[in-house]
Amino acid sequence: MTSSSSDSFSTLVTGGTGFLGRHIVGRLLAQNRAVTVLARRAAPDLVARGVRFIIAPLDDADALRDACAGVQTVFHVAAKVGVWGRHDDFFRANVLGTRALLASARAHGVRTFVHTSTPSVVYNGRDLAGADELLPLTTRCPSHYPLTKAIAEREVLAANSPGLRTVALRPHLVWGNDDPHLIPRVLAQARSGRLRIVGDGHNRVDMAHVENVTDAHLLAEQNIARCAGRAYFISNNEPVVLWDWINNLLTALGEKPVTRCISLRAASAIGACCEAAWRVFPLRGEPPMTRFVAAELAKDHWFNTAAASRDLGYAPRISMAEGTAALVAHLRKAG
Repeated sequence: MTSSSSDSFSTLVTGGTGFLGRHIVGRLLAQNRAVTVLARRAAPDLVARGVRFIIAPLDDADALRDACAGVQTVFHVAAKVGVWGRHDDFFRANVLGTRALLASARAHGVRTFVHTSTPSVVYNGRDLAGADELLPLTTRCPSHYPLTKAIAEREVLAANSPGLRTVALRPHLVWGNDDPHLIPRVLAQARSGRLRIVGDGHNRVDMAHVENVTDAHLLAEQNIARCAGRAYFISNNEPVVLWDWINNLLTALGEKPVTRCISLRAASAIGACCEAAWRVFPLRGEPPMTRFVAAELAKDHWFNTAAASRDLGYAPRISMAEGTAALVAHLRKAG
């Protein structure tokens, strides 16, 4: 990849081989920008397109110093994601990794730091309907992921300065074609007969198409003077009834819709028992239910994106209907 102005637009994308990270890298390459990716392994297709790879974990300070050299913008997308695991693993990746990346960015004169956060950082165990950025960051949550991401976001925004301008984006349930996480998990659970409607089935949630989330990241970089030091919710601005959307997707794919229900109280109790069993015994994988997952499946989670619209100029390009139709066609073609 060559460009007469590539040096002035050099970027680092952590987690650039992941679902969202790949989309951001693709957009940057389309703009003829020099891209470095920090990841645990290289992607041959991206190497062939001129992407420079730094192979290292997030908390490798030496590798981060190398990755930040000559970079003007960091898109910090990488994180340890999940509803279960050891606290130390989440803390090392999400907190220590972010802390080390901020230090390297400051040392090398990086100008802009766009941090991918999550709406889970404001988890409070209650319904979130039209919630905005005034909600406080969580300090009590039955999952290590939101807790460590909240610490990371707080430190990213606290690092904002005239020399290093920082911003945090909170996309909710990122989805789209080739999503390796959300949609495959739903389909696998439904096909196995293990998926249950938790609660009354009427809870509304926001989702965020990956193309829209990519837009938001580039807009944050472009408008950093207006948005520095702040966090923003990002979504499709079309809250859906979660279980209706899931069942419509299943039906469109020729699968049986989910009809069996379980109360939130029962799901939470089962989740607590599963968590205890996974802590005591050497069981592999994630528990089939946790208290955090039960709450996420049963409660409202939709957000006010007026601030992102005002400061970033953010407006979703891909609607829920358009994105869902494309996803169904993609999944049908993939078999």
